[in-house]
Amino acid sequence: MPADHAARADERSLSDRDVRILKFERSWWRHAGQKESAIRKEFGLSSARYYQVLSALIDSPAALAHDPMLIKRLQRMRDERLAARSARLLPHDD
Repeated sequence: MPADHAARADERSLSDRDVRILKFERSWWRHAGQKESAIRKEFGLSSARYYQVLSALIDSPAALAHDPMLIKRLQRMRDERLAARSARLLPHDD
């Protein structure tokens, strides 16, 4: 199967909600007010559930095929947050 055909097949496996979430992440700063209230309004999800879904999308080959720049940015941001959290949790040898 050619690579471009595989990418289109992966992209088709995204649900409508998944595509909407990716679009929202790409432009959430345009929404008035807090991001959490925009999430509830747009998707009817709690922010905790939204971030669970987004986390799965970040690791999804279909999402990567759909919007590689966004997914790579979100992966980088997640990795930076995890590194910062790990740095805070590690004991210091002072």
